Amino acid sequence: QVQLVESGGGLVQAGGSLRLSCAASGSIFSINTMGWYRQAPGKQRELVAVISSGATTNYADSVKGRFTISRDGAKDTVYLQMNTLKPEDTAVYYCNAWVVVKTLRTNEFWGQGTQVTVSS
Repeated sequence: QVQLVESGGGLVQAGGSLRLSCAASGSIFSINTMGWYRQAPGKQRELVAVISSGATTNYADSVKGRFTISRDGAKDTVYLQMNTLKPEDTAVYYCNAWVVVKTLRTNEFWGQGTQVTVSS
């Protein structure tokens, strides 16, 4: 099995910054796309940013220019640097990864989520 462990969430004032981290561990052969999604109360889970194994990135329009996704292949870790945070960024942020496990099957995994709260 594969575990995704997130860290870095918390409470911040509008205009502030936070950095989320997500470390993958377990029966990993390789990792394809990694990404971050978020879910606000009463809303559906939405894509925030994704990064491919080749470092190609894609962002939601609402975070372009403010958030930066990156990854460390040696550590199987993905990061989300969030700047100029707004109250509407408040949500539970989930890490996502498409992992080729040691049986060479590709499976999707999710982290447990980390709360980000931005006060106005």
